[in-house]
Amino acid sequence: MKKQVQLITGIMLLAIGAYAQDGNAGINQATTQVKSYFSTGTNLMYAIGAIVGLVGAIKVYKKWNDGEHDTGKVASSWFGSCIFLVVVATVLKSFFGV
Repeated sequence: MKKQVQLITGIMLLAIGAYAQDGNAGINQATTQVKSYFSTGTNLMYAIGAIVGLVGAIKVYKKWNDGEHDTGKVASSWFGSCIFLVVVATVLKSFFGV
């Protein structure tokens, strides 16, 4: 029984060694794939920012028409979130050199 376990372990180690690939090649391939999707992701972030901005504008307009006092606070928070999305997309582009 012990010899069978050793034999199976040895065969598995040989199989793993035969199929092992260079780690650098895998990392470079992953980097290339991430960079290829980056512009699409950035455009998606801009689209999400536009939708959030539209929803925020409608919400602020409704509050303004209702005469609520915290309209400025809500407007600044929605505007800030849109600016944040744009800044994050730009910073990530420059950080990763895409």
